Amino acid sequence: MPTQQHEIITILIAEDHPATLFGIRSILEKAPDFKIVGEAQDGNKIKQLVAELRPQILLLDLIMPNLSPARLERWVRKNYPDTITLVLTAHDRDAYLSDMMEAGVTGYLDKKLQAGQLISAIRRAARGEILFDKEQMERASRWRQEVTSRWENISQREREILHLLTEGMGNKTIATALNISIDTVEKHMKSIYRKLGVTCRSEAILWWVEKGTDFRN
Repeated sequence: MPTQQHEIITILIAEDHPATLFGIRSILEKAPDFKIVGEAQDGNKIKQLVAELRPQILLLDLIMPNLSPARLERWVRKNYPDTITLVLTAHDRDAYLSDMMEAGVTGYLDKKLQAGQLISAIRRAARGEILFDKEQMERASRWRQEVTSRWENISQREREILHLLTEGMGNKTIATALNISIDTVEKHMKSIYRKLGVTCRSEAILWWVEKGTDFRN
């Protein structure tokens, strides 16, 4: 059942693909109790419009320019706690799910949802319901345990090397900075890849930036 006419749900859509944005808008405009108050195509615009419009619902795509989704959501929770964030994404990965759940979103929805399911989910969230199901909770918990295990397996020296990698240092520069040989750096790099379950330098840096921060803070 739709909410009463006076209970209008204001929605900010954050989506940078025009065709997808058009489709979402077309679905939501069919609901008489929904009012789309704004659209954002990048992370900076999302912040601006959340501050200006104070939407009840932020419908957020995860992959957008100038956007760190978890950081944005923490900003929303801190500054505009009355805004409810629902992730609407095609990227149904455990890492994203866990990150956004911990950041404080109310639900993590698949873009393949039928129109009626999306409309229902938004109404439920607006009523104060948390939309994570049992399977999502279990997936997020397993991922967090895996990340914690990987972190604990990384030695202090390997953490130092990862930190220097994020500052753009190559193996030779790292060896000089830590007063160790290049061969030693390369051995540590192989160990880091194995422990983190990654295959290259860029993936290791990404893991350190996205996951290591949780433990360093």
